Amino acid sequence: MKQMIARLAVAAVAMTVMAGGAFAAEYPKNKPREQSWTFAGPFGTFDQAQLQRGLKIYTENCSACHALSRVNFRNLADLGYSPEQIEALASQYEVEDGPDEFGDMFFRPATAADAFPSPFPNEEAARAANAGAYPPDLSLIAKARAPIRGFPAFVLDPFRMYTENGPDYIYSLLTGYKDEVPEDVNVPEGLWYNPYFASGVALAMAPPLFPDMHEFDDGTEATVSNMAKDVSAFLMWTAEPHLEERKQLGFRVMVFLLIFAALLYLSKKQVWSRVEH
Repeated sequence: MKQMIARLAVAAVAMTVMAGGAFAAEYPKNKPREQSWTFAGPFGTFDQAQLQRGLKIYTENCSACHALSRVNFRNLADLGYSPEQIEALASQYEVEDGPDEFGDMFFRPATAADAFPSPFPNEEAARAANAGAYPPDLSLIAKARAPIRGFPAFVLDPFRMYTENGPDYIYSLLTGYKDEVPEDVNVPEGLWYNPYFASGVALAMAPPLFPDMHEFDDGTEATVSNMAKDVSAFLMWTAEPHLEERKQLGFRVMVFLLIFAALLYLSKKQVWSRVEH
């Protein structure tokens, strides 16, 4: 029996290592660089100022190609914006509505109840404007593009409470463009070499960030690294807007379970202390 258990344990370890190797093969050429995030860990919270800077980068830069269709303007109240500020931002966009009394669709200024509109009417138009590439919707990108981490990382991550591989990947991608291409790498014409890209070594999106391309009200320096980190944090918020509430609830549940376990232990001790053994 002991020999069988030992064999099963060895087989389980071998399968884990093999699975880790398979996962690692799906990684980008360079693994995403881990960053320090305010929302990391069991008590992490979003930095509102950082999220506001990330929103500014999205609206002034990313929104020309990428949609944010799962985020409504009213959700920006979580970032500290007043209803008047939200309405003012929404009014800068137009959304399709209708039909009117003649059965025709029409465009109107967006309101707080509307979602961020897509820059393209359909996927075909988006591909035609981007040399055949389809710019993904960024609403859930921080979750959808979270790379699978190889062995032993995927074993250790739950103990580290590490769940930031999505924003780490986005940050690494935005800051990972390289001018020099290795001799053993073939980059098709019209694509840009980026060893952090999860689907290959080159992508159709040109480097989107350049130093001093934005000016922030709080005086934060507009370096490529700072801007990449700000927009990555913002996209983590769009993907998981209830992250703070989830962590707070989890902490309350853990406290409840600890108290409940202590009460069960004391009750058992009190009841069975009267029973002769």
